[in-house]
Amino acid sequence: MTRRLLPWDYGVRNLFRRPSRSALTLGGLSIVVLLVLVVVGFIRGLEASLASTGNPNTVLVYALSSGADIENSSIPARTPALLAASVAGVREKHDVKYVSPELYLGTRIKADGSQKKGLGLVRGVTTSAPLVRQKVEIIEGTWPGPGEVLVGRLAFSKLGCSKESLALGKQVEFDGRSWTVSGIFSAQGAAYESELWCPLADLQAALKRQDLSLVAVTMESADRVADVDMFCRERIDLELKAVSEAGYYADLQKHYRPVRMLGWVVVCLVAGSGIFAGLNTMYGAVMGRIRELATLQAIGYRRRAILLTLVQEATLLACGGALLACAFALLFVNGMAVRFTMGAFMLRIDSVGISIACLTAVTLGVIGAIPPAIKAMWKQLRRFNGDGNE
Repeated sequence: MTRRLLPWDYGVRNLFRRPSRSALTLGGLSIVVLLVLVVVGFIRGLEASLASTGNPNTVLVYALSSGADIENSSIPARTPALLAASVAGVREKHDVKYVSPELYLGTRIKADGSQKKGLGLVRGVTTSAPLVRQKVEIIEGTWPGPGEVLVGRLAFSKLGCSKESLALGKQVEFDGRSWTVSGIFSAQGAAYESELWCPLADLQAALKRQDLSLVAVTMESADRVADVDMFCRERIDLELKAVSEAGYYADLQKHYRPVRMLGWVVVCLVAGSGIFAGLNTMYGAVMGRIRELATLQAIGYRRRAILLTLVQEATLLACGGALLACAFALLFVNGMAVRFTMGAFMLRIDSVGISIACLTAVTLGVIGAIPPAIKAMWKQLRRFNGDGNE
């Protein structure tokens, strides 16, 4: 009598009959899925950092000649006052307009206890900066006074130093001056979290500059953003350019599109290598069970049923590896700081990454098991039984 399918628990019990081989296979599959999660977490973290930074109601005004590079921008110091007086629709509260003059640059910074200087980002700001950058929140310490800096929570990653080197009261050196860390701020994943903020007047004095890099202006609504652009077009003597903050960081996303595409290519390559590794492992596992599989066929189980059981075993191992990889990634990888050209951001293990990891694991289990199982069923068993019929 021909039997249709093997019992479900038969494949489960087989995994525990060969604990060492199952453990090695499980470990290999877990590493492959973890690598996929890390790369996807990198891509998702970069996208989330750029997306969370832009505010559609905020306009960045900087030099027309600087292109898209704010670090090379230089605008007159009177620009914030002109904008506040000439542009209608600027947000205002308690007679204070949301206009933030800023000096922004990349420079070499030496953290306390560090042997070398790291390339970091410094922003000279006034007390109006938190009005415009509303996601900024001081989580430790206080707003910086003269000779002090406010440190983003990811600045240590950008500088390549330890987190303790930028703790409260520590000293940092840049542009020939020593600064004291007065506080640490977060910005809900925005790009500012990798920067150091200091009083605008102090930074201008240290750099011997009286100009600004940009002015950030928050409007009452996104519809009023065009008013700032109109002002810049009319005042051709100032040579200014106005770009919405959301648009500016959307352009950055396009700039980093090749990096994201490369990341997805790496995901495919890692998954592909995992499939080949799974094939090698499953070939060894299946070929060592020829007698067992021949016996199952001899007692009446069809080859398709035996094939399905082998796929079941591999898929169970792959899914177990995915669970281990996801648990490890959520505990140790999620939120890990990564240094990048734009600053630093955190790896993000979200539902998208976990879904891709699980899909990769199922693919590894199914595709990794079918070729060796077919070879065993239709070639090795034929020779073992001396018969190719089912």
